[in-house]
Amino acid sequence: MLHLDGSAGEGGGQILRTALGLSLVTGTPFTIDRIRAGRERPGLQRQHLAAVRAAADVGRADLRGAAVGSSVLTFKPGPVTPGSYRFEVGTAGSATLVLQAVLPALLQASAPTTVILEGGTHNPWAPTYDFLERAFLPLISRMGTKVTSKLERRGFYPAGGGRFTVSIEPGPRLERLDLLERGKILARRGWAIVSALPVSIAHRELKVLESSLSLDRNQLKPLEEPRPVGPGNALLLEIESEHVTEVVSSIGEKRVSAETVADRACEEARRYLEADVPVGEHLADQLLIPLALAGGGSFVTTPVSSHTTTNIDVIGRFLSRKFSVERLTESRDRVDCS
Repeated sequence: MLHLDGSAGEGGGQILRTALGLSLVTGTPFTIDRIRAGRERPGLQRQHLAAVRAAADVGRADLRGAAVGSSVLTFKPGPVTPGSYRFEVGTAGSATLVLQAVLPALLQASAPTTVILEGGTHNPWAPTYDFLERAFLPLISRMGTKVTSKLERRGFYPAGGGRFTVSIEPGPRLERLDLLERGKILARRGWAIVSALPVSIAHRELKVLESSLSLDRNQLKPLEEPRPVGPGNALLLEIESEHVTEVVSSIGEKRVSAETVADRACEEARRYLEADVPVGEHLADQLLIPLALAGGGSFVTTPVSSHTTTNIDVIGRFLSRKFSVERLTESRDRVDCS
């Protein structure tokens, strides 16, 4: 039984999700205490509880402490069972983060799996569905599995109601991945989504992208959610390069202007472009577990965050893999897994 401190390092929900995923992969039971102790609302919230229950379903696990507000959880996994699943957050909490808890095990399962996820698809502080579809899953498929996704409906805070499907066809094994150069930039595209809000918000955001990043107006699209559950707004920028695709997102908020939402996206995009790295800050977090499962790999990214180093520490508790981080320049780090 591993014992984990949920307040260590970055101290957020990623410690729990990584532990759940790798517990399923390795069959290692764990107890985690002080869950999300560093957060304004510590303990398990609905989104985290959804991830726990999803992992328990996939791994036929025994649970203790699986309740909203709980600061201690014990998870004892059984065999991973591929098949068809439906996981519902029950709030606008991120459904893409729920996927994190079960994807590592399903990538190595004995048969294909289809997962329907319901909840938030475009949340602050979480990967958006577009990031999942365009940036992360294509790299996983490049490593020897076939993972596809289909969006049915977008979900924003506070209404939620998003829904998408992920289909996973495991390969014989995950192959290592090395992303050391971005290569030539092939295209830059932007789209602004509004749900039950005036489309003029989208046009204002795209105007900032066009002027601040010198984007081609023909590559900028306003989108209206055809079946809105509630109000919401997201601005996405896709940077397609020879070896990788980055997706930058900025989520609209109450009392925050469209121009401010767009400025945030522009700032992150400029940081990524000026660093001349293939892997952005958020993609770096997502690639750690796949590289560890593959037995090795490497990538160059912007200076690693405390989120990334915390994730590396948790992975090391479950797998005998070593990560090294080398500072190349003031704006570039190299991460190696062996």
